[in-house]
Amino acid sequence: MLDTPSAQVPTLSLNQQATDPQGFADQLGQSFRRFGFAIVADHGIPDDLIARAWDQTKKLFELPEEEKRRYHVPGGGGARGYTPFKTEIAKDAKVVDLKEFWHVGRELPEGHRYADTMAPNIWPERPEGFRDTFIELFGAFDTAGDKLLSGIARHLGLEDRWFDRAVKDGNSVLRLLHYPPIPADAEGVRAGAHEDINLITLLLGAEEAGLELLDRDSGRWLAVKPPEGAMVVNVGDMLQRLTNHVLPSTTHRVVNPPPERRGHSRYSMPFFLHPAPDFLIESLEGTVTAENPNRYPTPITAHDYLHERLVEIGLIKK
Repeated sequence: MLDTPSAQVPTLSLNQQATDPQGFADQLGQSFRRFGFAIVADHGIPDDLIARAWDQTKKLFELPEEEKRRYHVPGGGGARGYTPFKTEIAKDAKVVDLKEFWHVGRELPEGHRYADTMAPNIWPERPEGFRDTFIELFGAFDTAGDKLLSGIARHLGLEDRWFDRAVKDGNSVLRLLHYPPIPADAEGVRAGAHEDINLITLLLGAEEAGLELLDRDSGRWLAVKPPEGAMVVNVGDMLQRLTNHVLPSTTHRVVNPPPERRGHSRYSMPFFLHPAPDFLIESLEGTVTAENPNRYPTPITAHDYLHERLVEIGLIKK
């Protein structure tokens, strides 16, 4: 892994969107078209909130295994609460990922029309303040995601707020990830090669080495190394499908560290930005051309698409 070359993914500033929205949209779109990834600085999530979230994430995963497993819902697809170590497997992989995680979803008011398809959150008794911290962080990710979607819409020639209707009360998930220390001869990797399911993923915590993307031009794995505090953003399969592959979803993985780092934990916080369950994923008219014919003539709802993929990665049993 130490010899893996770095992907030359440009670092963009979200502040540019306020002064040069078209310039920002063009750079974001070009980075996505080339890599399926972008690096975004000045994302607007407060440093003190992020620091609090990291502290509580570490305390959460330090809880006794028996206590954490009280928050696991067998058969729940990992939608909320705790998912134990060695549960998730990348599509078509032979061994499970070396990770455990916790999911926080959108807080819906009682009687909401999506209550039947979006599970209520599960909140641990400790660490203290966990619920308030992650409700606040979820909201901050939501705001940053809306701004990025606005840039994507502009890049695609759509109205700036086109995605608003798609993601209003969307089924987004904040994942708190812990990759525990592993032995030198561990079977598998921390996260096998995969593509994300959702529209876009916003990731904090990629400064620790390990995240790699599969470059479509060269066929080589390239390391993604953001500046400290910057956010890594990547296209998910729902956006790839919606744009008829104009914006591609790129295969990526988290490889094991070199031997001297295997005794250390790795933490990250991806925010999987999803549309509402009943949003119809249908190829955008402007992305279907003679050179790029429609790959997906049959539309599918976001809920049905998500269910199909959760079966594939082992979080829901057939």
